[in-house]
Amino acid sequence: MNVFLEIKNIKKHFGEGESRVEVLKGIDIEIEKGEFCVLLGPSGSGKSTIINHLLKQNLNLHFSISATSRAPRGTEQNGVEYYFLTPDEFRARIAAGDFLEYEEVYTDKYYGTLKSEVERQLNEGNNVIFDVDVVGGCNIKKFYGDRALSVFIQPPSIAHLRERLEGRGTDAPEVIDSRIAKAEFELGFIPHFDVCIVNDDLATAQAEAVEVIKDFLSKE
Repeated sequence: MNVFLEIKNIKKHFGEGESRVEVLKGIDIEIEKGEFCVLLGPSGSGKSTIINHLLKQNLNLHFSISATSRAPRGTEQNGVEYYFLTPDEFRARIAAGDFLEYEEVYTDKYYGTLKSEVERQLNEGNNVIFDVDVVGGCNIKKFYGDRALSVFIQPPSIAHLRERLEGRGTDAPEVIDSRIAKAEFELGFIPHFDVCIVNDDLATAQAEAVEVIKDFLSKE
């Protein structure tokens, strides 16, 4: 067990003498230290779908909600899928040093991990799972080292990825072209990750992700 905080023999009383009342006596507290699982991959690779599957597997995994300056899509809600900020609000939080990592992925389109979000999860003894940009994931892996498992979700091909993005029906053609160009760049980072899962069949990719994360979390 990785112990994040251990407190022994906690005592608390009110009053003195005959009116003294013991409310805590000899209480020990242990808070387990959480681990970090970072899933990365191009937009449309299926990483968010795989994360949602992992969160249902009784692994004490809790999603780290990223912040973004992009507009919500569909039924997305603030504080659920993302913390939605305006570009100016995002830049102000950068200046305040509020981010563990961040990147301007496209012009005025920022993504980042708030330190307060990670601290909230750790204080609860949770294992934290991230759905982040490749560069952001590399930064998290570098910061936490062996406490973080980095997993790259790879689409079977660029052509297949384009089909997925077009099938969403949420992005203009020029946005899709930009995402494809970025994906081609991101694929070059695969050798830097602990694990690479090719998502050519969703059920198989989900099962593989569960297996590698179970192995990681069960290590001494």
